[in-house]
Amino acid sequence: MSSNTVLYYENCEGCKVDARKDEHKGVPYKELFFIWVVCLASSLPISCLFPFLYFMIKDFHIAKKEEDIGFYAGFVGSAYMFGRALTSILWGMIADRYGRKPVIIIGTLAVVVMNALFGLSTKFWMAISTRFILGLLCGLLGPIKAYACEVCRPEHQAVGLSLITTSWGVGLVIGPAMGGFLAKPAEKYSKLFPKGSLFARFPYFLPCLCISFCAGLAFIVCWWLPETLHTHSGTNEEQNVKDRNENLLETGTTGSDSKRSPFKNWPLMSSIIVYSVFSLHDMAYSEIFSLWAVSPKKFGGLSFSTKNVGLVLSITGCGLIISQQILYPMFERIFGHMKITRIASVLTIPLLTSYPFMAKFSGLSLSLVLNCASILKNAFYNAILTGLFIIQNNAVPQHQRGAANGIAMTSMSLFKAFGPAGGGAIFSWALKRMDASFLPGVHMVFFILNVIEVVGLLLTCKAFLPLPKSKGQEIECFQNERGSR
Repeated sequence: MSSNTVLYYENCEGCKVDARKDEHKGVPYKELFFIWVVCLASSLPISCLFPFLYFMIKDFHIAKKEEDIGFYAGFVGSAYMFGRALTSILWGMIADRYGRKPVIIIGTLAVVVMNALFGLSTKFWMAISTRFILGLLCGLLGPIKAYACEVCRPEHQAVGLSLITTSWGVGLVIGPAMGGFLAKPAEKYSKLFPKGSLFARFPYFLPCLCISFCAGLAFIVCWWLPETLHTHSGTNEEQNVKDRNENLLETGTTGSDSKRSPFKNWPLMSSIIVYSVFSLHDMAYSEIFSLWAVSPKKFGGLSFSTKNVGLVLSITGCGLIISQQILYPMFERIFGHMKITRIASVLTIPLLTSYPFMAKFSGLSLSLVLNCASILKNAFYNAILTGLFIIQNNAVPQHQRGAANGIAMTSMSLFKAFGPAGGGAIFSWALKRMDASFLPGVHMVFFILNVIEVVGLLLTCKAFLPLPKSKGQEIECFQNERGSR
């Protein structure tokens, strides 16, 4: 029997997906569209609360001073990430044992229920509890990244992961946009939502309900997702050849190396560390941006309403789709994903430095400058993540992808959990030093964000973050090894 023979098991869903990939060489647009919808719906609740969180905390009457609102807001923003950090590895292990699809279904269902309950919160403890439980149950980002790699041929994995990054990034800006537009509807749209109505009594329920509805649609879409995990037992020569070939193409390692613990896989662990640092930066930025935008002019803010913040983030979401789907693939082919990651990180630093000076603008000039800056900031971050996603998923074979992405999610969630809490605390502290001689007010906030960005940039050096071999090198090594046997 030929050593190149590939055997597919008839009752294995993963084998059916692999057979389809061998038969159809193109991009699996249908599957990627389903992934895009699910990923978008699950990312919407993560930061949807930031535009109205300032006012929600104020309504809870827990902050004694206006300057302390950001401090309490940070705890609510962090609750989701702390919950997700506790269970991400577990969900990854479940995905490796029972399949990607069950974890994705449970995650979307959790968004439907718990996000709606968060919108009904009338007490500080209820807001924190519902967000924490949502984080515990929503562990689908890791498995869905593995799924995007497994449903594509190796040459199309960058496209699949780029779609994940785009969908996730769009959700992280469209979610806050929905929160900004739809919070307090009885005040903004009094004809549609009169006083005494449900949405007047629960002013933050409408955006959460709309997001839960989107997650409900995604929950239905999940049932059309084909399972990619191989469920057959036993091995044979043909299947060993196929597994070995896949391990080499994905990781550049030998078969014995592919069985090592993910914690001993330095390319994976180093990329997770870098990923976590940049995630901390982005989460802190998301919290600070909304707090800064709605804070009064006397504190260096923009005095925006939640509706103004929602408009900015809506425009950012549209710009992000264009940049990630059109511009990123083009530049990735020219420079490679890692070089783009470094360039985007470098350009983020002067961009963030300019933010405090935007408070001096007003009217159309402020809108133009702020929207351009917001689009660029989010485009740079998503370019960084796409490169790191590619490294992480190529660092391990299929049977470890769920656990590997679970480790990445746990680490990232822990870092992100400190983002809102730390960002809120720093923001409150900065407002109390408006007259300082060194980096007064919000200048200090954006300076600290730049320090984190510089740390992430330094960690992308080759000495810390080793890159996998190119596909051509891996195939050549595999062929040479086979020829010598």
